[in-house]
Amino acid sequence: MKAGRKHLAALLFAATGLVQANEGARAHFQMLFPGESLRQANSGSFDLLAIFTHVFNGGPSMQMGPPKALYLLKQRGDEGKPEKVDLLKRAEKFDWIGAEKDPVAAYKVAMPQADLRSLGDYVFVLEPEPFLEATEDKYIQQFTKSVVNVGGVPGNWDKVVGLPAEIRPLTKPYANWTGGLFRGVVLSKGKPVPFAEVEVEYVNRLPDSGKRIWAGEPQIKPSHPALGPMSIRADAAGNIAVALPRAGWWGIAALDVGPTKKHKGKKLSQDAVIWVQVTDVK
Repeated sequence: MKAGRKHLAALLFAATGLVQANEGARAHFQMLFPGESLRQANSGSFDLLAIFTHVFNGGPSMQMGPPKALYLLKQRGDEGKPEKVDLLKRAEKFDWIGAEKDPVAAYKVAMPQADLRSLGDYVFVLEPEPFLEATEDKYIQQFTKSVVNVGGVPGNWDKVVGLPAEIRPLTKPYANWTGGLFRGVVLSKGKPVPFAEVEVEYVNRLPDSGKRIWAGEPQIKPSHPALGPMSIRADAAGNIAVALPRAGWWGIAALDVGPTKKHKGKKLSQDAVIWVQVTDVK
């Protein structure tokens, strides 16, 4: 009996470890972090950070390869069309130290005040190289958007960029009160994706661009693993609605919605990520 109980305990321990490993393999979030999404014309310069990690737990973080594309869409371009500013040539590789303390490759772009001088919306877009997730034996490629507003004048926040996988916001990603609702549409090559699987995760600690580590202690300690990364489904028209119960940054990722399903002979998950900032009512 004692041997049987020990064997059962070992099996339960192994199963628990497997569940935890699978949870760790999920909830990948490609960060594209501008510090603050609400800015004034004289807000000063900032660093745009691109980090591939698990934002709720602070890790594990993954090695980023050089991005395929990194750019900014300004709403006040010629002929009323957004002006595209290539940021890739300005991207600087750096070592990011996540919760696991082992440095991984990440990228940052110094954004001077002059780049965001005009009032309106600025959409930052990252198209990364596929990342090989060995624990799942597949590649992950997360097309990511962050929107910054200058001076409160709305602009192109709700426009479709035209990414293979994309979340079109129906709510401003930068103007949200605590307790509000973010709405959007999950798209694959511009077409809605019915019942898409969507993960939602809170940035439990903000990245420190100077020290290149997470700042402070985690703000939330969940009472159950299911309350960390959370999953929802889009409806039949591809629409999503995400409640925003806490101030700070939230990542929203629609999984495996892009049209390309293979890369180098392995499964490829093309995900759509958008970042939403929430402000407390005071």
